[in-house]
Amino acid sequence: MTTPVSANRSTPPAGAPADSARPEFTLSADEARRIALRAQGLLGARDQRSGVRGVLRSLGAVQLDTISVLARSHELVPYARLGAVGRDTVDSAYWTETHSFEYWSHAACILPIEEWPHFAFRRRAYRDRPHWNQDLPSGAYDQVIAQLRAEGPLTASQLGGAKNGGEWWDWSAAKIAVERALMYGEVVCTERRGWKRVYDLAERAVPEHLLHDELPDAECLRRLVAQAGVAMGVATRADLADYHRLKNEQVAAVIADTGLTPVEVVGWDKPAWADPAALAAESAGRRERHRTTLLSPFDSLIWDRPRTQRIFDFTHRLEAYVPKPKRIHGYFAMPLLAGGKLVGRVDPAREGKTLVARQLSLRGPKDVPAMARALREAADWVGCEEIRVERINHPELATPLTTALA
Repeated sequence: MTTPVSANRSTPPAGAPADSARPEFTLSADEARRIALRAQGLLGARDQRSGVRGVLRSLGAVQLDTISVLARSHELVPYARLGAVGRDTVDSAYWTETHSFEYWSHAACILPIEEWPHFAFRRRAYRDRPHWNQDLPSGAYDQVIAQLRAEGPLTASQLGGAKNGGEWWDWSAAKIAVERALMYGEVVCTERRGWKRVYDLAERAVPEHLLHDELPDAECLRRLVAQAGVAMGVATRADLADYHRLKNEQVAAVIADTGLTPVEVVGWDKPAWADPAALAAESAGRRERHRTTLLSPFDSLIWDRPRTQRIFDFTHRLEAYVPKPKRIHGYFAMPLLAGGKLVGRVDPAREGKTLVARQLSLRGPKDVPAMARALREAADWVGCEEIRVERINHPELATPLTTALA
């Protein structure tokens, strides 16, 4: 149970930082972990009725990435929470009926369309200081806008080609122009087609009641910090900043107005804030079902590595961009969540109808059933009929795992 520190919210002394309010509750490390899992949809009953769109709205952002092993990361995120939802169903939920848009949040992310007004602060910042310094030929920007207006949604290739023929960053004028228009908010990415962005004019893609940049920066930041707090359940200031890649000082300026409750967490060396509804749910003490699943390295539960270490005592990093000889856990190692803890990881691959665990690690024998279950479910989801384990950190676990997979 959460332990109250004071009955009323404390205000900081005069002259103190806005985010220095005294904690109202003390949470144990286990309570904080459960709150984080519940907020991320990984503890408790699965919300099947709201489906993929419900997952997107509760998380506030689903990160995109080019890597596809079992599936792309934006597919793995709802799979971890809902189970074997069809991959076509996932893409349809994201990209049809104007439910979402793609923009820069934690990284390139799918965002609920309702959040369009709250990214006005970022669009204004990009207009004041373009992210890329490439020079555009005279008229290139206006040409892209005119072409989209005349022809409807188009990829960069359809706009005249994405590259000049050099390295991957050697973008064509059309690609630079349309990406700049995307950052400014004049253009929206409405879907991914064969992993290519499909661009359309914001005036067509965003519902009229949301298509405005009227909100001041402070209101945008207040909303995004509050949303991040709800999505994480309990978080430090650095956690809150990282969720949508804000600056620490931006979080500090608005946190007192977010409705989040100041708390302290045993073992955390920084102040924290919690969603009041999350505190109430934890205090209710209900027995809830934990997910057993493999997680994308880009899943919002674990995308912040320092937070993952603090909550789960689990060190993890993506090694896809590490030279192969220096990799420890593999190209796209996916952590295993079981019993509310991160208990192992696997580097998966597919060879035809076989799911291959190129490298697999577990804490010990008691985690074998959870890994076997997660591998079987993942294999079924992507249409694999067999599972092959190539390497395991504890060789004595190989036989029990093979038996459990049979």
